[in-house]
Amino acid sequence: MTTKIDQAHDDDTIDLNALLGTLLDHKWLIVAITGTFFVAGVLYSLLATPIYQATAIVQVEQKTPSLPGLSDLTQSLGTTASQATTEIALITSRLVIGQAVNDLRLDIQTQPQRMPVLGDYLSRSYKPSQLGPVRFGLSRYGWGGEVVDIFKLDLPDAMVGKKLELRAGDNHRFSLYDDDGKRLIEGIVGQLVRANGITMQIRQLTANPGTRFDVVTQPTLTTISRLQTDVVALEQGTDSGIIGLTYNNADPDLAQKVLDRITTAYVRQNVERNSAEAASQLQFVKDQLPKVRQELDRAQAAMNVFQTQSHSVDLSMQTKGLLDQIVAVENNIQQLHLQEADIDRRFTHDHPAYKALQQQMGQLQAQKAQMQKQVGDLPDTQQQLLKLNRDVQVSSNTYTSLLNQAQQLDIARAGTVGNVRIVDTSAVDKTLPVQPRKALVVIIATFLGGFLALAFVFLRQILNRGIEDPAIIEDLGLPVYASVPLSDGQTARSTRTRHGHGHGGRGPLLAISDPADLAVEAIRSLRTSLHFARLEAKNNILMITGSSPFAGKTFVSANLAAVIAQAGQRVLLVDGDMRRGTLHHLLGMETGQGLSDILVGGAEIAAVKKKGPLANIDFISRGRVPPNPSELLMHENFTQFIAEVVPAYDLVIIDTPPILAVTDAAVIGHHAGTSLMVARFGLNKARELALAKQRFEQNGVSLRGAIFNAVEHRAAGYSTYAYYKYKADPA
Repeated sequence: MTTKIDQAHDDDTIDLNALLGTLLDHKWLIVAITGTFFVAGVLYSLLATPIYQATAIVQVEQKTPSLPGLSDLTQSLGTTASQATTEIALITSRLVIGQAVNDLRLDIQTQPQRMPVLGDYLSRSYKPSQLGPVRFGLSRYGWGGEVVDIFKLDLPDAMVGKKLELRAGDNHRFSLYDDDGKRLIEGIVGQLVRANGITMQIRQLTANPGTRFDVVTQPTLTTISRLQTDVVALEQGTDSGIIGLTYNNADPDLAQKVLDRITTAYVRQNVERNSAEAASQLQFVKDQLPKVRQELDRAQAAMNVFQTQSHSVDLSMQTKGLLDQIVAVENNIQQLHLQEADIDRRFTHDHPAYKALQQQMGQLQAQKAQMQKQVGDLPDTQQQLLKLNRDVQVSSNTYTSLLNQAQQLDIARAGTVGNVRIVDTSAVDKTLPVQPRKALVVIIATFLGGFLALAFVFLRQILNRGIEDPAIIEDLGLPVYASVPLSDGQTARSTRTRHGHGHGGRGPLLAISDPADLAVEAIRSLRTSLHFARLEAKNNILMITGSSPFAGKTFVSANLAAVIAQAGQRVLLVDGDMRRGTLHHLLGMETGQGLSDILVGGAEIAAVKKKGPLANIDFISRGRVPPNPSELLMHENFTQFIAEVVPAYDLVIIDTPPILAVTDAAVIGHHAGTSLMVARFGLNKARELALAKQRFEQNGVSLRGAIFNAVEHRAAGYSTYAYYKYKADPA
C-alpha cells in the first residue's frame, strides 16, 4: 500500500523516462527551431559587416630630472615607478584624440546608402575606387568602391547632428539635401561653394551618377568622446612601460589611419612637453645668472678694497685649508638653494622631495656653523680676509655652475626627443577581421536555438498540464470506457468541419470514409462497453457531454452513432447544443428546423428529423438559436420529446454543450439513462474534470464514465501501447 510519504516522494522525483519521452515527442519541433537558429547564424556570419582591428605598441621610458642632484634625490624617495598609467590617460586625452579627429575630419561621417539586407554583402567584393556596376536598376544605392572625401563642411548649428543626403551627379557634380528632400547646396568636386549658410568643399567623389550618401556632422566633442571609448590602451605586463593600442572599425584603412594619427600626436606632445620643461628650467637659470653675477662683482670689489688697505695680506696655510672647506660647504648650500627654488615651483612644502632637500640643507648649515667657530679663533685680519675670499670663490663657482647648466639646458631644449617611442606602428590584418567570428557565431546560434527549443518544449509541458494518462481520469471516479487515438483522418475532417465544408450524403464521418482507422476501432470498443452499461440504465438515452469546448464530443457522438447503426440498430442523433451546435456541419447538412423548433411548439418531430449518413440513423439538428435554451430544456415539451423518441429507437444520442459553460447538460442529464463525459488528451485538466463531475453531482446527475479522446502518440507513457494497427490481410 502506497503511503502519502511515498506519493510525495514520487511527486518530487524527476522522471527521466518522461523527460526523454517529451524530447522524442517534440523532436521535429526542436530540430526545426535549432535549424532555424543555425541558418540565422550562418546568414549573419555571411551578411554581417566585418570589423577590422588596428594595433600599435608604444614604449614609455623612465624620465629623469634635468637639474643636477634631483635624480638621486627622487630615486632615494622611490618615485621611479612606471608612468604607464599616466601615459595611458594622455594617449586617450582630448589633446591627442582631438588631433586625430581634426586631421581625419572624423566629425564628418559619410556612408553610401546600400540596398537592404544584401547591399553590404555585395559591395564588399569591390575595393575603394573600383566602382561596382549598378544592379537591378537601383542607381541610388552604392554597390561597392564608392569614395567620398569631404575636406570642409561648415553647417549652421541647427543642422549639426542631423542626417543630410549627398547625391553624386554627372561630370563630378554633387548636391546636398536635407531630410525633407530640400536641396541645400550644389557644386563641383574640388571647388569651395557657399549657400544657405553652408560652406562645403569635396576633395574626392568616386561614385556612379545618382548614388546617395548619408552625411552627418557630429559635434567635435561628441566625436572625441566616442573615439576615446573605442580606442583601447592597456599596459602589457606590470610596470613594463609597454602600452598596446587597439581600435576597431569596419574600414581597415580608416582604422589604421586613426591609430597612426593617435600614436604620432602622442609622441609629438610628449616631445613638446619635455621641450617645454627644459625651456622652463633654462629660463629659471637665466633669471638667476644676473643675481649671482652681481654678488660676484660685489665680492671681488670688497676683496680689492681690503687688499689695498691691508697692503696685500696673504692667508696662512691653516686659514687657506679652512677656506677650502667653507667654500665647498657654501657651494653645496648654494646648489641646494637653486634646487629648492625649482622644487618649490613644482611641489608643495609637504612633498617628500622638498622635505629631503631641507634636511640636507640643515646638515650643511650645521657643518657651516662648526667651521664658523673655528674662524672665530683666527686673528681679525685673517678672519676678514677669509670671509672675503670665501664670498669671491663661492660666487664664482656658483656663477660658473649656472653658466654650464644654461648651456646644457639649451642643448637639451633644442634636442629633446621625449621619453616615449613607437615600437610597432599602426597595422591591420585585412585578411582576418576580428568580428564576426563566423565559426563561433554559428556554434553559439545553434546552441542558443537548441536551448530555447528545449526551454520552450519544457515550459509548454509545464504550463499545459492537460491529462495524458487515463489513470488520472479513473482516479477521479470516472471509469474510462474508451481511449480514442488521434488520427490524420480525424484531424483533416475536423479542419473541414470548422470551415463548414460538407460533402453531403456520407459526409466527412471518419467511421464511414475510413472504417479501419484506429479512432474508429476505439469507438467500436466503446459501442461494446455501452452495450453492457445500458443493461442497467433506466432508458436508451445516451448523453455525450464535456467539461469545456473543443473536447471532441460532437465527433464522438456522430461516429458512435455511425458504428452503432452499422451494427443494425436504429439510432437518433440529436444536437442538444442549441447555442453553438455543429453536428449538421459534421454530417454535411443544413441546420433548418430542429430541436429548438420542437421545444417552442413550432414543429413536429417527424417534420424536423432528417435521414443521416446511414439508413439506420435519423438526425435532429439544433434548429434556430433561441434566446433561452436552458428554459426550453426545462419545459414539459422536452419531456414529451423524450417520451416520443425513446420507444421509437434502439438508442438516442444527445450531444450537449459543456457543463462548465452552461447548465444545459445538467438538465438533459436528468432524462438520460447513461451519461458520458468526453475528455481531450493534453487539453482538459484533472481539476477541470473534477469540477465538471462535481457540477453534475450537485444537479443530481450521475456520470457513468468518461471517453478519453484524441490520444496522441507519446514516446513514453500510456499512449505508446494503447492501440496497435491491425488491418485485414488484402490477400
